[in-house]
Amino acid sequence: MLQVRGLTAFYGDFQALFGVDFAIDDGERVALVGANGAGKSTLLRSIAGTLRSARDAIVFDGRAIGDVSAAEIARLGIALVPEGRRLFPSLTVEENLRAGALGERPGPWTLERVYDLFPMLREKRNASATALSGGQQQMCAIGRALMANPRLLLCDEISLGLAPAVVKQVYAALDQVCAGGQAVVLVEQDVELARSTTERIVCLLHGRVTLSGRSRELERETISQAYFGV
Repeated sequence: MLQVRGLTAFYGDFQALFGVDFAIDDGERVALVGANGAGKSTLLRSIAGTLRSARDAIVFDGRAIGDVSAAEIARLGIALVPEGRRLFPSLTVEENLRAGALGERPGPWTLERVYDLFPMLREKRNASATALSGGQQQMCAIGRALMANPRLLLCDEISLGLAPAVVKQVYAALDQVCAGGQAVVLVEQDVELARSTTERIVCLLHGRVTLSGRSRELERETISQAYFGV
C-alpha cells in the first residue's frame, strides 16, 4: 500500500530523517518506536503531507505523493491523529468529528459509527472539545481521523499522558477498528504495548531505521539495543 524510499526530511537547516525506508501493507498494523527526537513524528508528518519531501520518496497505491498537499493526501485515503490531539477548541465534539469528513471521501465510517465506537462522545456531542478529559479528547481525535474514511491511519503517541485504564480503552477501540482490515501506523513509546498490539515494529534512532521485524519475534533486549543504539 505505502512505500517510503530513501526519505530525507529537514526543519530549516536541521536534518531529521536520513534515507529512511519504510513500507506497510493493506490491513497491517505497524509500530514506530524510538526515543524522543528519533524522527517518528517527522516520518508520519511526511507521509501525511504536512511536511513536504521529494515526490518519489513516498508512494501510495502506486502514486508518488511526496510533494502532494496534505489535503489531497487526506482525500487519497491517509489520515493523521496528531500528537497532542489538536482538536479545534472553538468547536463542539460533534463539529470536530464532522471536520474530519470535509473531504467527503466515501467509506464505512459515519458519525453514528464513531459514536458506537466511543459512546462517551455521543453523550458529550454538544460540549466544547476543551471540556473533555484527556482520554476523551484522544478518542475524539481518533474519531475525527476515522471520519475521513482512510485506508491508512497514522496515530502519533495516542497513549501519551493517559492513565493506564484509559490507554486500555483506547487500544481496545483500535482493535475494533483494525478488525475491519484498517491499516495503522502507531508511534508508541511503550515498547511492550507496541509488541503486544502490532504485527511489526520499526525502530528509529537519530533519523535512521535501526531495526525492523515481526513484533512477537523481536526480543525486548534486541529492541532496546536498537532503541538506544547500544
